[in-house]
Amino acid sequence: MISLQNVSHDFDGFQVLREVNLELHEHRIAFIGANGSGKSTLARTLNGLLVPRRGSISVDGVDTRKDAARVRRRVGFMFSDANHQIIMPSVAEDIGLGLRGRKLSKLKKADIVAEALDRYGLSGLAAHSPHLLSGGQKQMLALASVLVTDPEILICDEPTTLLDLHNVHIFLETIGDLSQQIILMTHHLEIIEDFDRVIVMDRGQVHFDGSPQEAVAAYRRLIGSRQKKNIHL
Repeated sequence: MISLQNVSHDFDGFQVLREVNLELHEHRIAFIGANGSGKSTLARTLNGLLVPRRGSISVDGVDTRKDAARVRRRVGFMFSDANHQIIMPSVAEDIGLGLRGRKLSKLKKADIVAEALDRYGLSGLAAHSPHLLSGGQKQMLALASVLVTDPEILICDEPTTLLDLHNVHIFLETIGDLSQQIILMTHHLEIIEDFDRVIVMDRGQVHFDGSPQEAVAAYRRLIGSRQKKNIHL
């Protein structure tokens, strides 16, 4: 479980998170909100990529401020643009990168990589340059590279933003079969209908927290009220 206590953060004096308090324990949780609502900043705090200015975050009791490395072994992270996390010259090497430092034989590592290639639709592409893959294939590679490390929790920050509809469905089907806890930041409201919990972020704060249907309705009301105000200005 991820616990956030009075989490606040700013960049050069601009407040992006304000006193966020949450206990995240459901299997599939989505965060929605407009651009600038604080979703991506919050996502980066959940596995220690970013330490908040104030407040604390813990993962199963491990504080991200005190032991970020241990937290990141438990919490995998996917960026919206897979190019930001693909760094090796071949598909197989990129997947295998997460196995470095683990006490496994070369044969065992090769077996794990081969299994991941097959599971995520990348068979036959082991020697290919990752940067020559399609957008959907890149996102599958990024997902495989994270999951090969066996995280307990997967944070996905807008993972479907750059995908077409076909690849959005493939990605959602893939994460839908995972045993890991999934925490998804997204603008795509139609893909979170079967999530356990949806949290609406607005101006760095939790605006609403509830079921998908209730949260989407609350978000639409929020956007609608903003539009009416702009019309009358």
